[in-house]
Amino acid sequence: RPFSERFLRPMIEKLGSFLSRSTPQKARQDLMNKLDLAGRPGNLTPEDFFAVRLVAAAVGAAIGLLLGFLFANPVYLVISLVAGALLGYYAPVLWLKQKVDARRTEIQKGLPDAMDLLVIAVDAGLGFDAALARVTDKYKNALSEEFAKVLREVSLGRPRLEAMDEMGRSSGVEDLHNFIQAVIQSEQFGTGIGKILRIQADEMRRKRRQRAQEKAAQATLKMLLPMVGCIFPTLWIVLLGPAALILLAPRK
Repeated sequence: RPFSERFLRPMIEKLGSFLSRSTPQKARQDLMNKLDLAGRPGNLTPEDFFAVRLVAAAVGAAIGLLLGFLFANPVYLVISLVAGALLGYYAPVLWLKQKVDARRTEIQKGLPDAMDLLVIAVDAGLGFDAALARVTDKYKNALSEEFAKVLREVSLGRPRLEAMDEMGRSSGVEDLHNFIQAVIQSEQFGTGIGKILRIQADEMRRKRRQRAQEKAAQATLKMLLPMVGCIFPTLWIVLLGPAALILLAPRK
């Protein structure tokens, strides 16, 4: 087995079990929600994540200590030690935030295609749960994982609307939340689910086109800085260089 499974993982689990005794319930629940939003990377529990932060802080402090010895100055030694510990302690938090943002982006990108497939499946006569199952079979992304989670909870007896509402609220993706709310209202007022899905699918496609246009507009601005900083100076050198050499050449 890899070194991480033989040594690191058991050490983190033991340290996490020790920390769980002094961790407030609210802090554990908040971290649990963030880990769920990130897709549970590494199957980490809140206790494991707290332990990872402490281990990372210790590693950062050790690296800072080694760097501090290179300066041979007590002040620099203390600064590098503290900076290394703080960097190691907060690095897992930044990593988790990046995972959450990446998963939300993946859900956002997967919505239009999933909505189109839901419309096709419902129009073909499938029920809404069966249509969700078709999406989970067709696509392997963060959105299909969220749908699969809802279907598992429903199969265990949880009301479908309740499971979907929690998915919409906890995802942090506005378009998904709006879609879930539209489905809930359709169920409550008896509106045809097919019509609601078509409206939502059209809206998702419109928003995708709008985001593509915004990115295209931003690309022009992003290209401006390299052009001004790299291309234009080179162009001026090519155009004006020969003339400058002629002007600077000694006259006979």
